[in-house]
Amino acid sequence: MKNTRIISAIAAMVFAAALGSCSVSEADSASEKDTASAKTENTDFKYGKIDIPGKDGALCGAPIYVAYENGYFAEEGFDVNLISADFETRKIGLNNGTIPIVNGDFQFFPSIENGIDVKVVDGLHEGCIKFAVRPDSDINGVEDLKGKKIGVDEIGGTPHQVASLWLENAGISADPSDGEVTFLPYSDGNLEFEALANGEIDVAALWDPLGSIHEKAGDVKIIFDLGKDPYFESHFCCFLYASTKVLNEDPEEVAALLRAYRKAQEWIYENPEQAVDLIVDKNYASIEDRELAVDLIKGYGFPSAAEHDENWDSHVEEDVKYFVDGLSQIGYLESDPDQFAKDIYQKVEVSK
Repeated sequence: MKNTRIISAIAAMVFAAALGSCSVSEADSASEKDTASAKTENTDFKYGKIDIPGKDGALCGAPIYVAYENGYFAEEGFDVNLISADFETRKIGLNNGTIPIVNGDFQFFPSIENGIDVKVVDGLHEGCIKFAVRPDSDINGVEDLKGKKIGVDEIGGTPHQVASLWLENAGISADPSDGEVTFLPYSDGNLEFEALANGEIDVAALWDPLGSIHEKAGDVKIIFDLGKDPYFESHFCCFLYASTKVLNEDPEEVAALLRAYRKAQEWIYENPEQAVDLIVDKNYASIEDRELAVDLIKGYGFPSAAEHDENWDSHVEEDVKYFVDGLSQIGYLESDPDQFAKDIYQKVEVSK
């Protein structure tokens, strides 16, 4: 298998990787609690109170915020408590069923291979990562990255894996022992941007909205957009993962959750401007440029009601296999890709 040495270099860090797309603010607000109280008062909840990680501050987490604020979770029988949760909290919650569902990128696949007991049950959205260089940089594409330093949020995280796929597909080794590129981790996107500006790194792999904000301000030049790159475009970067324990004990509970998420996706598709207003007004994400936020929301490919048709599950399953194959080819997965893709995906009958 190609570049299997990558596994030993990153496996421990991958297992400790956070599942959320971005991390900005974890603080609860009084207004959110008041809203939740008003929505749940005098409501009977078939499935009772559950925790869902949904406080990471990412624009692409919009379906969680919308399903909560618009009452879709409540309509499906859930008294939802949105929480902040690191990887260990999510792993424990998923394994014991106290957290029934999380959203996560394909960086989660190696963690499943290492024993986290979850299944991919749906697709959430498309790309929200950009690679930036300084405006005066002579780096214009992947062919210019040999010998360069690339900043990422964590070794083994999604930007690192995306960069590795991008490099390997262009014939550049992402294996650190080969020395063709160097990855440097930064726990905060702003620190990563500062490192780029100061010349400590040549490329910054940034989650939205940070990359887009600096691009619009003219502070950076974007050389890669996950939502537009030919290898990644039209494929999910973020999936929904359900606790296998909950799936086995009550598959209808997972189906009800997916109905809430799908209602939210469809509402966002129809109302991107209102979705941004909701996210900003309720302090789920911090972005001052409303026009930019709307453009980003539209770019994440949230599906319409028409897209949630009889072919939807096949689309999700195909994308799981697509990224399993890609990660296997560069040594991030050791399992047989065909069998692994079948094992980690489970179709859920969502319709009542």
